[in-house]
Amino acid sequence: MADLIPAPVAVRQSPEGAVRLDAAATVHAAPGTEDTARWLRGALGAAFGLPLDPAARAEEATVRLSLDESLAAEAYRLDIGPDEAVHLTGGGPAGVFWGAQTLRQLLGAEAFRSAPVAAAEAVLAYQRIEDAPRFGWRGMMLDVARHFMPKNDVLRYLDLLAAHKLNVFHFHLTDDQGWRIEIKRHPRLTEVGSWRPRSKWGHRASELWNDTPHGGYYTQDDIREIVAYAHARHITVVPEIDIPGHSQAAISAYPELGNTDVVDTSALGVWDTWGINPNILAPTDGVLRFYEEVFEEVLALFPSQFVHIGGDEAPKDQWKQSPTAQARIKELGLADEDELQSWFIRHFDTWLAERGRRLIGWDEILEGGLAPGAAVSSWRGYRGGIAAAKSGHDVVMCPEQQVYLDHRQHGGPDEPMPIGYVRTLEDVYRFEPVPPELSAEEARHVLGTQANVWTEVMENRRRVDYQVFPRLAAFAEVAWSALPAPAERDFAAFASRMTEHYARLDALGVDYRPPAGPRPDQQRPGVIGRPIEGAPPNV
Repeated sequence: MADLIPAPVAVRQSPEGAVRLDAAATVHAAPGTEDTARWLRGALGAAFGLPLDPAARAEEATVRLSLDESLAAEAYRLDIGPDEAVHLTGGGPAGVFWGAQTLRQLLGAEAFRSAPVAAAEAVLAYQRIEDAPRFGWRGMMLDVARHFMPKNDVLRYLDLLAAHKLNVFHFHLTDDQGWRIEIKRHPRLTEVGSWRPRSKWGHRASELWNDTPHGGYYTQDDIREIVAYAHARHITVVPEIDIPGHSQAAISAYPELGNTDVVDTSALGVWDTWGINPNILAPTDGVLRFYEEVFEEVLALFPSQFVHIGGDEAPKDQWKQSPTAQARIKELGLADEDELQSWFIRHFDTWLAERGRRLIGWDEILEGGLAPGAAVSSWRGYRGGIAAAKSGHDVVMCPEQQVYLDHRQHGGPDEPMPIGYVRTLEDVYRFEPVPPELSAEEARHVLGTQANVWTEVMENRRRVDYQVFPRLAAFAEVAWSALPAPAERDFAAFASRMTEHYARLDALGVDYRPPAGPRPDQQRPGVIGRPIEGAPPNV
């Protein structure tokens, strides 16, 4: 069996033999599979210099794409057999596309290059592969607010997610340090809010600064392109507009959004350091209307069912000091500031539901009462997700102790940014998204899982690559494959399969962390990091 990642459900080798894709090879795409046919021509055609022309009839084609409604939507069956044809069947268009990712891996690392390599042959051994994902939500969150990632780099990451059969791209577009999406009704969000004068270099405890102004944003046409590119790869883009905390970039652009009766918001700039900012949106009708207008434009750009509203790390000191906020608490008959945040979140839960969408937020939205219909991204460990699932709310598991990929990969001094917990490739491979505390019925509320990529200490694509890979490959297997209990997982076999996968990543130009440790150019001596206090060095 080829060293496939993620591991498929079942592989059955056939009698010895192989199908060769050559200049005469053709592709037939049944209705609903056209996107995958285009992708095959673009990816495999470029890698091997093959036209992969369309065939008028399936029985004449070398590669035959079809649908079978008896399969689950994302399931596929790949038959490579003595009739000298490749039969790729999916339960839906997405299933066909995921099968094409397996087909690419079967062709070797050369299939991941952008131009033909001398003497490379497209050869597929006879076999049958049957496969289907464990979870429907298999995602990665990318923070482009702390460090902006240009559009083409975002498109590249969508290709990398697709290659690992991940189907959700959680797009963290706003934070204290930058607003990254054009809102035509409120142009100062990007005119002012997308740029900061400098950036902290390293962890917030560092005394080093990069004095080059940092910024950028995506136009609405950029967003449409990103969403369309993702859609063609069967990836859903879930936008995040963070409220009511993590909002200083917005307040710097429109000071009236802040608690003007407590702080001089006109003096606030886009934040230039990391951590939890004390400024929070004012709980006024004007702020609600402003963000409704923001979300109206966001909904027009993103067709996803879910819209993420953040809701995390919202310090309430200003609300406690604000006569306006206290009057709102009294007017609404609320107990405290936690319930005021719950009121804020519930407003947008109702607003989104009226437009056929669903709200999802970080697990702090549980504080003060969870909005009806809301789903939870459980990041502060499993506790929030367990509480939400037991209350009948849907959950995406992304605990920081397990799948925060900004955390260091080793306890040694050569890591470029020694922050957080040590989370090795094996640690991620042994992550289990469904906690044992949940009953079978409650576990059905676990929609799936995602890895989170916060970019405070990742200033460019190379640094993101280093932190994300190879751990994203282990995460992808956890999200896709039906693995045994964590202690019973065969990490040695996975590590052996990774040998071939590293060659694929090399062909794709991914600047991953090598198994032996960072290369000299990946180290950054002298840039201060900070492990989580009290965490053992190798937990």
